[in-house]
Amino acid sequence: MGSFSGTSTIYDLPNYVGELFSITPFETPFLSMIGGLTGGLETQSTDFTWQTVDNAAAAQPAILENAAPVNEERTRSQVSNVAQIFQYGWSLGYSNLAARGNLSGISITGNQPVQDELSFQTTLKLQRAARDVEYSFLQGAYQKPTDNTTARKTRGLKNAITTNAVAAGAAKLSRTHTQALWKAMADSGAPFSNTVIFANAFQRMQLTDVYGYAPEDRHIGGLSIKQIEMDFGYVGIVYDRFMPTDEIYAVELPVCAPRMLNVPGKGFLFVEPMAKTKASEDFQLYGEVGLEYGPELWHGKITGLATS
Repeated sequence: MGSFSGTSTIYDLPNYVGELFSITPFETPFLSMIGGLTGGLETQSTDFTWQTVDNAAAAQPAILENAAPVNEERTRSQVSNVAQIFQYGWSLGYSNLAARGNLSGISITGNQPVQDELSFQTTLKLQRAARDVEYSFLQGAYQKPTDNTTARKTRGLKNAITTNAVAAGAAKLSRTHTQALWKAMADSGAPFSNTVIFANAFQRMQLTDVYGYAPEDRHIGGLSIKQIEMDFGYVGIVYDRFMPTDEIYAVELPVCAPRMLNVPGKGFLFVEPMAKTKASEDFQLYGEVGLEYGPELWHGKITGLATS
């Protein structure tokens, strides 16, 4: 297994007999829950922005009769991110496209499942793009270039969430950590309208250990917590393999969305043929996508957790 660069031949992409299993997971839960690669919002610039505004803290006024009002105007703040380029190419030689009956490996009777190499390779590129977008939306480091010698990189949740950050200090996840997170988010005004925790495998199991209670049963064992009820509402739990191993994020989903640059006549994410220079079919998958995450103080994270 592996990959290669250049135009494929019948020797580069050999055909085998037997059922084909895709062993690379391609689930992208965060991306799927905020609209996916087909349900994002349009942007007409590589930079895109949104705004936040706060109001004065609650207090008891002390105003005299006939007093003049005190003028106060609330200013708005702008938040920005960039659309990052996701581009993948593939080149399939004519012989490779045509010779579906060529078989390699052990010679046995059976079916060769890949009857359309172009569709097969295109599907793999689409899955890879979704995985890369998911990883970038979660862990992406922001990079806004001033010229074309540096690539644009979208800011992911790891770097976007700054206000409500609970440091675990290499300790195992505990109720103390989650309670501190809920309080910090509540104090910051998080609405908890549809908040979901994203965690990798180990931290997902830790959440079940912390909040789980399994009634005794003679025939069924184990449990899996899908939702936590806490003082400010309900929080869902989702396993995401692209999360950092020592962190969990609590995300207010309704304010998150992919922002996609619409290329005129082509769309947001598209496959197109490339210039023909040899006996092959050449294609590219292209799209520019960034994460809009709304007010970062409505999200939260726990960092520095033990990973074993």
